[in-house]
Amino acid sequence: MDDYVKLIDTARVYDICEETPLQAAPMLSSRTGNQVLIKREDLQPVFSFKLRGAYNKIAHLDEAERKRGVICASAGNHAQGVAMSAQRLGLKAVIVMPTTTPEIKVKAVESRGAEVVLAGDSYSDASNFAQELCQQKGMTFVHPYDDPLVIAGQGTIAAEMLRHAPDELDVVFVPVGGGGLIAGVAAYLKALSPATRVIGIEPFDAAAMHDSLLAGRRIELDQIGIFADGVAVKKVGEITFAMTRQLVDDMILVDTDEICAAIKDMYDEKRVIVEPAGALAIAGMKKYVEREQCRDKSLACISSGANMNFDRLRHVAERAEIGERREALFAVKIPEQPGSFLRFCRLLGNRAVTEFNYRLSSREEAHIFVGIKVAGSGEIQRIAQLLYQQGYPAISLSDNELAKLHIRHMVGGTCAIAEHERVYRFEFPERPSALLDFLEKLAGRWNISMFHYRNHGAAYGRVLAGFEVPDEDMAQFQAYLATLNYQWVDESENPALALFLQVRTTS
Repeated sequence: MDDYVKLIDTARVYDICEETPLQAAPMLSSRTGNQVLIKREDLQPVFSFKLRGAYNKIAHLDEAERKRGVICASAGNHAQGVAMSAQRLGLKAVIVMPTTTPEIKVKAVESRGAEVVLAGDSYSDASNFAQELCQQKGMTFVHPYDDPLVIAGQGTIAAEMLRHAPDELDVVFVPVGGGGLIAGVAAYLKALSPATRVIGIEPFDAAAMHDSLLAGRRIELDQIGIFADGVAVKKVGEITFAMTRQLVDDMILVDTDEICAAIKDMYDEKRVIVEPAGALAIAGMKKYVEREQCRDKSLACISSGANMNFDRLRHVAERAEIGERREALFAVKIPEQPGSFLRFCRLLGNRAVTEFNYRLSSREEAHIFVGIKVAGSGEIQRIAQLLYQQGYPAISLSDNELAKLHIRHMVGGTCAIAEHERVYRFEFPERPSALLDFLEKLAGRWNISMFHYRNHGAAYGRVLAGFEVPDEDMAQFQAYLATLNYQWVDESENPALALFLQVRTTS
């Protein structure tokens, strides 16, 4: 730790980086009963903390290394940090980015004078290609997290937090991807403020550090979620894992809805839209407060970046209220008769209906997909109990990913002619002509009976598809799915399908 404190105190970040403020968050403080502070790394010149580590690494290169130029792999924030650092120091820079990278990020890197090379569908693909190019060209590789100088650059955030904090910090919440940020922050805080707890935050579906700590060794995830693309790492760093294992007090996992709610929290507080990874710390802080029931503590959250694609805001807005438990989704059976919707709304009293989807499917009963404004998890349970007591069978869909992604947009009722229908949910790399490529791969001998795709402005597209597959063809169909090389989930038994799309698995 002493070595890292020295590296952090002598880091060369302020040639290019801002000393960002540690700002009070009055609304979050009031809601949680604690003093909540936000470290505004979204205010850096590239809107992310990544500039600190990238510049510190490149600024320490010797003359021979500088002449050879630098290369890195990144889908966004590290790329911009390396490009801007190389531009400032007059070095050649090559940035390898996945083909799924949004054009706005590619243009941002090119505007800094770097050469962009697109390779592969994921960061891992891009990283492997960058390593090959590095060997061929003899350039210096700038790792996004597993390098002492990069870690030290990120650790300057902790030094600033201690200088700016009005009181001693009780807990600091840090977003975790490969581990460079939390390693640097923890090293400095544990040396100079050992009583401060350091807690890392990861998404449930990209929990490489959390799972590695549980296993006692670095593990590589088979699949990762990409909503919080800034922390979507399959395997954490060797150095960062060792430091995190020694210095970090706890890890907390959050889901997509909780991240969206935290993005909204940041907007409400500062009128700033942060990226999903930038909201992780706030989401984790809220979960920690609820779990520990802590009050009157000083809690600091690192807002790590604000490189948000505008197209993703629609998805964030849809999910934020659910993540905050301010909206509940239900599937409800009501009598198919005039006035039944009116009676249902009267039963809800003064609660607002936020969404109502319905399609005639029989003359006896109707299945409705309904959103209701609520004031927390307790009220969701009370509504479910009220509906049951009044003779309205209801299923909560607030945690049903299929319902939230697809069903709410395609309530349609019975299909009289579909036979042996099997329903699957897919994820595929979202790049130019991606949907066409996806459909061409699916073009087989089985009829597509249902299809829903909606662009979410993310690196991966999401599709719900139904296929007519007789029982005797299932083994061949499963083998066919394995050749697609896409992530998929069999949703054929999901209750939301039976209620709203009347999927039948037999003729």
